[in-house]
Amino acid sequence: MLQMRPNCECCNRDLPADAGGAMICSFECTFCTSCVETVLHGRCPNCGGGFSPRPPRAAELLGKYPPSAERVYKPGGCMKAG
Repeated sequence: MLQMRPNCECCNRDLPADAGGAMICSFECTFCTSCVETVLHGRCPNCGGGFSPRPPRAAELLGKYPPSAERVYKPGGCMKAG
C-alpha cells in the first residue's frame, strides 16, 4: 500500500491523499507536478528514477487506511537536481 506522503519534498506544498497533483518515483519519493516539471525535469533527485502520477486514495478509505503524517522536505536536494 502506498505511504501517501503529505507534501512535496521540494517546495513543501501540501499534497492531500484524496487529491491529484502528486508525482511519485518507484521508492515513493513524492513531489508536486510543478516541481517535477520545472525543477527536477522528470528525474528523482533521490534515486535518479522517473515519476508517475500518484493515484488519489478514495475518500471512504482514508479512515481505515490513513495517509502518512510524516513530512519529508529536502529543498537542498532539489536545487542540485535541476
